[in-house]
Amino acid sequence: MAEKVLAEITVNVNSEGYFEDPSQWTKEMAFEMAKEYNIDLTDKHFEVLEYLREKHMAGEQLTIRKVGNSGITDIKGLYQLFPGGPLKISSKLAGIPKPASCI
Repeated sequence: MAEKVLAEITVNVNSEGYFEDPSQWTKEMAFEMAKEYNIDLTDKHFEVLEYLREKHMAGEQLTIRKVGNSGITDIKGLYQLFPGGPLKISSKLAGIPKPASCI
């Protein structure tokens, strides 16, 4: 387990940079992490992040298809919001572990 400082708060992350404890997450941390991916977070981004957090906390398996069927955005829109690995990046920005469906 490693530590990372985000928004002046030290959080525990795994070797890939995903939060070990999702309860440590804040929106300010998401903004800071998004800079690493050159993403300017909007309300639509946060709708996706909050959806992912909600489903993770409910114990549901997350997939790109499930997010695409959420009514928040379609799959193409998810790729536009989080280019280069939409579920991996959005999960990291949401402060949740990497979904099992991600390689």
